[in-house]
Amino acid sequence: MSELIFKDKVAVVTGASRGIGRAIALELVQGGAKVAFNYLKSDCEARTLLAEIEKLGAHGLSFKGDTRDFDLAKEFIDQVKEYFGSLDFLVNNAGITRDKAFMLMDKNEWAEVIDTNVNGYFNMARAVIVTLLKQKSGAIVNISSISGISGIARQVNYSTSKAAIIGMTKSLAKEVAPYNIRVNCVAPGFIDTDMTKSMKEDVRQKSADAIPFGRFGSVEDVAKAVSFLLSERSGYITGQVIKVDGGLHMSY
Repeated sequence: MSELIFKDKVAVVTGASRGIGRAIALELVQGGAKVAFNYLKSDCEARTLLAEIEKLGAHGLSFKGDTRDFDLAKEFIDQVKEYFGSLDFLVNNAGITRDKAFMLMDKNEWAEVIDTNVNGYFNMARAVIVTLLKQKSGAIVNISSISGISGIARQVNYSTSKAAIIGMTKSLAKEVAPYNIRVNCVAPGFIDTDMTKSMKEDVRQKSADAIPFGRFGSVEDVAKAVSFLLSERSGYITGQVIKVDGGLHMSY
């Protein structure tokens, strides 16, 4: 039985119908949190996650909507506060990739990634920040990537977006620290998700060989780092970037 470190807390997780977001939502629920999550397309997976949350004896709320829409992000948060009566945490996780050689990348492939991975994070953080400031408590965790730290070829758009999130995290952390709000960042490396499972086997093996641990991480590895950063166990930590990459950053 997990320790209920988030008892009576309400968390919002974006892009949670599968992968890392799903693991984060379940990790927080197992810690006692009530969880609201958004998704864009996967109705079946969202229903499955909601059922799993309820099976664990917790309260959940799903919201279908695009975080790129400023007004929709506000509507989502308004629903969360109305349904649960409070709000404590935000995990900005929703993101996309449009990998391609830079010389072939068109403006839409650039704009879509920046709009989702940067503007979407702004929209959600902006929607929650007034509530957190008023109550002088809360925490935000932004999901970045090792790509935003070291850079990865054929991911100029994605690497740019994830580097921007690190800057956003540090700046916002300074701004809201006087109000007892913490803002931190998790930067995953190669994690076993649908995206990495679609990699060609030789590319996947080459990537694993570059990791000191010699293997990809699990979505639960990322979720546990997020849980730590939201909990009071990290109560004196803010503006930090925690790399969950098996030591990959040391290989660049």
